[in-house]
Amino acid sequence: MKELGEFFFRYRSYIPVPFVVVMLIFSEPTMQSIIAGLLLALSGELIRIWAVSYAGSETRTTSGVGGTYLITQGPYSIIRNPLYAGNILIYTGLGIMSMALFPYLQIFALMFFIFQYYCIILKEEEFLGMKFPMEFSKYFKSVGRFLPSIKALPEDIKSKVDFNLKSGIKSEKRSLQAIVIVASIIIIFYFLQKFVMN
Repeated sequence: MKELGEFFFRYRSYIPVPFVVVMLIFSEPTMQSIIAGLLLALSGELIRIWAVSYAGSETRTTSGVGGTYLITQGPYSIIRNPLYAGNILIYTGLGIMSMALFPYLQIFALMFFIFQYYCIILKEEEFLGMKFPMEFSKYFKSVGRFLPSIKALPEDIKSKVDFNLKSGIKSEKRSLQAIVIVASIIIIFYFLQKFVMN
């Protein structure tokens, strides 16, 4: 699983492409699906911007699992993997926007990406456990992978990284562009469909 996690980590930017292609080919959007899906996708992107504004551009590396700091602030104090949670919301939102092969494509994609991120997370946790043994052990026990925990974060493991929204937005430029492009294609397809039908 960890070896698979390393593979998924390296190619995580390209793995969604086949899903996007299938989604666009079989797109059957409605106004309701566009609004609901876009709100879900934007909420995922807002979570990513919030997280990256703490974690910085290191989140963009594809050379291998790593990290300079153990970030426990912001969304990382609520769940350990806010970037992946954000991605899942984005993918699900775009899938709902398109209504392509609904609900089968969306369910399959959701299950696949949960599995992909689970494999990546196992690899990342191994790295963090080795690099920050004491801190990560406490962090692991205090904050859930994806589900928020009611436990308070111990003071001694709270990171002291500055929140930098400008840097976060800059780092998210590619993700924002991808969302805008895919969402725009779906919206254009919806209006073309309406025009042809009328």
